[in-house]
Amino acid sequence: MSSNFGSMPLRYRISIDREQCMECGRCVENCPYGVFRWDGNRILINSRNCTACHRCVTYCPRDAIMLQEQPCDYRSHPVWTRSVRESIYNQARTGKIILAGMGSVSNLPIIFDHLMLDACQVTTPPTDPLREPVELRTYLGKKPSKLEFRQKPNGDVELSTELTPNLMLETPIMLGHMSYGALSLNAHVAMARAAKETGTYMGTGEGGLHPGLYPYQDRMIVQVASGRFGVNIDYLERGAAIELKLGQGAKPGIGGHLPGEKVSADVSRTRMIPQGSDAISPAPHHDIYGIEDLPQLVNSVKEATEYKKPIFAKIAAVNNNAENVAAVARSGVDAIAIDGFRGGTGAAPRVFRDHVGIPIEVAIATADKELRKQGLRNEVSLIACGSIRESTDVIKAIALGADAVYIATAALAAMGCRVCGNCYQGLCSWGIATQRPDLVARLDPDVASKQVANLIHAWTLEITELMGAAGINSIESLRGNRDRLRGYMLDEGLLEILDVKSVGA
Repeated sequence: MSSNFGSMPLRYRISIDREQCMECGRCVENCPYGVFRWDGNRILINSRNCTACHRCVTYCPRDAIMLQEQPCDYRSHPVWTRSVRESIYNQARTGKIILAGMGSVSNLPIIFDHLMLDACQVTTPPTDPLREPVELRTYLGKKPSKLEFRQKPNGDVELSTELTPNLMLETPIMLGHMSYGALSLNAHVAMARAAKETGTYMGTGEGGLHPGLYPYQDRMIVQVASGRFGVNIDYLERGAAIELKLGQGAKPGIGGHLPGEKVSADVSRTRMIPQGSDAISPAPHHDIYGIEDLPQLVNSVKEATEYKKPIFAKIAAVNNNAENVAAVARSGVDAIAIDGFRGGTGAAPRVFRDHVGIPIEVAIATADKELRKQGLRNEVSLIACGSIRESTDVIKAIALGADAVYIATAALAAMGCRVCGNCYQGLCSWGIATQRPDLVARLDPDVASKQVANLIHAWTLEITELMGAAGINSIESLRGNRDRLRGYMLDEGLLEILDVKSVGA
């Protein structure tokens, strides 16, 4: 059907320096979006198809390709912005919900950037991590309130307190849940290898566990979401831990969505759904219609796995976050992952991604305070996720009360992702968020795994240095240690919620 809108202003303009270009055709071969095409011996450009994935720019041997963002724009207006107007035009033309990928693009302050780390100087000397031990080993799971010992007849002493299963991490950084289907198998294998190399764990997402990942199952946290894609007893038994997905930061209050274009034959077998069908998981788990039902689900999963594995729960960060966390903690789970509103995703309604939820900084701080208030802090570990961008975000999240963090978009960027936000189209130029065989083949899992492992290793080194500067020699001493943080240009109300002093205090 025709519309009255005509052509929209270009989002990106691609141009070629014809004097530099040698017409090799690499741009045509590398762009899956159809920006470039041959017209005889000349390459023509359709800038309207561009998603700014940078594949053409990266692989041009002559640096002849240039990308300009918003070369032509609308009349500027503080209320009716470009994104608002184009959303109206698109929905008036299609009558559909607008999908978006990656994390929120809302221009809101990032609290992490307004938290400054403290350092020791004269009155308290710093720790030198090059010459003194700094312990980053992290245990996720229930911790006993006290330890009891008994003496054997031969005089030896042994622990009599029964310990629940914990995950042991060599670094407080884990790789977050991104499903097979949303990501390619090569991307999954790369992250699984990186997790094994760095002594951490990787989440499977809600897409089941592909047989290609079985060699790394001792480093996998399998996820049970409301759609139960790929879930059976074999799946549960293979994971080192099991996570119940109750919510997601990019789309609180609704279920997951994998477009049918990405449900290939292999994804179909792994998820146990028809090929080519949209995989839409329900908003609630149909086992849970009230908080009193959650302990029953937790116990069912524990019984199914003979109480040998820690059970996690993942929730989205929303306004009644502290109460939600306390209620989930009393259900018997061993750890709770809290996903902030800036968390990434393969596909979500734009209105949810950009307008629902609260920041992870606030969610972790309020959860930690409430658990301490109710005497539950050692009953459950907290995992922060949703836009963890660098090592300083990790250390600030732990100082606010987290035990560890999940990273996801950062791991994709380490593999080559340009965060263009078009994951739901299934045409990822870098072979990461696609199932098209020719595109998947572009990602070498050996190279990609090394890059992700390098990122984790580099962040771990930086965390060690930052802890040393703060005079802290163990990750356990950093957890919830807000005295090592100061707020800069944050209002009094937010400082009170975070329980952090202002700079200079």
